[in-house]
Amino acid sequence: MTPTADSPAARRVLAAVGVALSALPANARIAVAFSGGVDSSVLLDAAVRVAGASRCVALHVHHGLSAHADEWLAHCKAFAQEHGVEFAAQRVDVARDGGISVEAAARDARYRALDAMCAARAVHTLWLAQHADDQAETVLLQLLRGAGLAGLAAMAPEYLPAGAAAVRVRPLLHLLRAQLEQYASARNLRWIDDESNADTRYARNALRHEVTPALAVHFPGFRDALARTAAHAASAQRLLDDLARIDLDAVVRDEGRALSHDALLTLDDNRALNLLRYWMRTLGFIAASTARLTDALRQLREVSEANEGHSLRIDHAGQALRSYRGLVYWEAGDSGEPADETALTERAVSELVWQGEAIWRLPQWRGTFVFVAVDANLHGDMDADPDAGPDPDASGNADTVQDGPDTLPVSVLRRAVLSARSRIGGERMRTGAAQSSPSRTLKNLFQERGIPAWKRDVPLLYVGDDLLFAPLLGLNRAALPEQVNAAEPRVRIIWRDDLLIA
Repeated sequence: MTPTADSPAARRVLAAVGVALSALPANARIAVAFSGGVDSSVLLDAAVRVAGASRCVALHVHHGLSAHADEWLAHCKAFAQEHGVEFAAQRVDVARDGGISVEAAARDARYRALDAMCAARAVHTLWLAQHADDQAETVLLQLLRGAGLAGLAAMAPEYLPAGAAAVRVRPLLHLLRAQLEQYASARNLRWIDDESNADTRYARNALRHEVTPALAVHFPGFRDALARTAAHAASAQRLLDDLARIDLDAVVRDEGRALSHDALLTLDDNRALNLLRYWMRTLGFIAASTARLTDALRQLREVSEANEGHSLRIDHAGQALRSYRGLVYWEAGDSGEPADETALTERAVSELVWQGEAIWRLPQWRGTFVFVAVDANLHGDMDADPDAGPDPDASGNADTVQDGPDTLPVSVLRRAVLSARSRIGGERMRTGAAQSSPSRTLKNLFQERGIPAWKRDVPLLYVGDDLLFAPLLGLNRAALPEQVNAAEPRVRIIWRDDLLIA
């Protein structure tokens, strides 16, 4: 690179990228979100010039929303190859329901795909190409929508979303679109022009083409002013988040998945609403409107012990707010549906021909079935790891595995193919040892044991067509033989969440 050959705009671009690079560990790889537009083309080109091609990977998301999407994919791949940069792409399906706009759904799908591609390559830094004009447009949009401080804070220069694999960094956030275009022209870069960017039916495009040009004439420094507004809002929001964390510590239950109903309602409306917004962000939900949250809080204050909150009707982005046994939580689905009657998501059935395996991992359920051998003579835990300590039983309690009512003959596991299936509603099992004991629905058993809804999304273990074992509930006695050989080896089935399996 010869600095004297670059224009002032190009030097500013390279300097901004250099500042972002200096904050990273030596030789850390950088993923660039690469749409093929002028902004991301400039960012990728500058990243290669400053960091070197070997440290960069270009990630492209194919939304399929444009008839030209395949052409854009081919262009991006060729651009990356010309620069000697590793290239990866992922196709996504953009949901068009759930009350979310296509733009918002596409943005969510894009970031999930980018994060997945970063995780697959062990890349922990994702560079995004938004610039000062994008920031100004975002602040204006949020102002016009009546957004709160979190919305006015707009785009952060650097942030790590909850559960994300990579820190998202915006090296160009303080540069103007015109400066990026000057860089691109000077470097003779080729880029894509998305036809949808000219459609002023979209609010952002209307601002870009019809509003901000007029602002630039009468208020030349409006971009800097709006950037300062965003910074002030971000500072104030951090203080509100600090307060929300204090309140959350006082009311949170079950590792953040639920709130104490009574403790939440001891807060005044402003603090309770601030807490609900913060809690939803920690769960990865998109922001809800003030009107919706205010209605949610009103209904929570009206909930009585008599109906246990099942009359709540607050829906948001595919989730329903529930109140049950003194806890407030979100459950996938619609509030018009009965609470927790089916599995939260549909999953393919997994099958296993059991041949003595000690574990059966089920990544789609984020857990593992463990088959623990029982020594009938020692009546002790024969787990392969003698230092692992006692295993949790079906109810989650630590206990020593013994030959008894919680164990079953190995012949049962070999009787037919084992399958792990999602709940579909209406399943029944018998937990009593006596044959005369009645069978009961899983819903009733879960409720009787006070197991919250979000813990009920567990795989049911079948042998053939017979339900054999339900995590948190135990064995289905109706699936066990009436007469068994006392000398036959026995096992105990345990379900372990991924966080509990070594």
